[in-house]
Amino acid sequence: MQAALDDFFHHLQYEKQVSPHTLSNYQRDLRSLAEFCNQQALSLSQISHHHLRQCLAAQHRRGLKSRSLQRWLSALRSFFRFCLRHKRIKADPSSGLRAPKADKPLPKALDVDQALSLMEVRGDDVLMIRDRACVELFYSSGLRLSELLSLDWRNVDLRGRQLRVTGKGGKTRELPIGQHATDALQQWRKLQVEQCGSGVEAIFTGLSGRRLGSRAIQKRLQQLGAIQGLDQPLHPHMLRHSFASHLLESSGDLRGVQELLGHANLSTTQVYTHLDFQHLAKVYDQAHPRARRRSDDSD
Repeated sequence: MQAALDDFFHHLQYEKQVSPHTLSNYQRDLRSLAEFCNQQALSLSQISHHHLRQCLAAQHRRGLKSRSLQRWLSALRSFFRFCLRHKRIKADPSSGLRAPKADKPLPKALDVDQALSLMEVRGDDVLMIRDRACVELFYSSGLRLSELLSLDWRNVDLRGRQLRVTGKGGKTRELPIGQHATDALQQWRKLQVEQCGSGVEAIFTGLSGRRLGSRAIQKRLQQLGAIQGLDQPLHPHMLRHSFASHLLESSGDLRGVQELLGHANLSTTQVYTHLDFQHLAKVYDQAHPRARRRSDDSD
């Protein structure tokens, strides 16, 4: 079992090039399967559909919700398909196994006024200028947190207002940068050189020149959201979703938004981006010939 797991994790990390976060999730989910098999004294080839149903029930008794159970089953299916391809097992015991369905909540987004208010956060100290550049770039280009953290100055063409980012699966894409984000990055770059020297490669660093981690950016965004009086905690993915929602509301170009977000499947974009009903109602009122009464209609 452990040898098969080690080979699978190696496959995920070096062949599929999943993110460290995704790899950690797989390792955690499959660890519970390994523990169950050790308790039952089961080898990999002895695992049956019945055993997996028992393990699923045990996960449910531990308090795992539907979404967590679905993710756990997804990890199991990927692992057993890998084992089947490499002839470690003769049949896939996870075939046909189902978890309770879970509702898919729509990601939260800022409205346009909230987004603009966030971009106008005041302060002239070095860290505030850096944070403003970070927020502007998030919202301008719809980046994932992992994509923003890995950005180096060599990936950005400030004169041409574009950047190259490496997303999930090691896929690269070219993205535009808005003028406000470009200005904010130029201002931050000047201060970063003064503070840390010109040899720093990473765009977003602390005052020591070390690249920021995910927790540092998450914490700073929460602070900025509180300063600007947002009624909900601000997190990086909210800015990415706001970018997608506002762009889709204005353009209606789902395929274009898909490419900008770096989604492999259009269905992901359809779930990820939603149109505000009030915006749709306004468009309807303005465009449909039967939507409004004529001005000379009487009561």
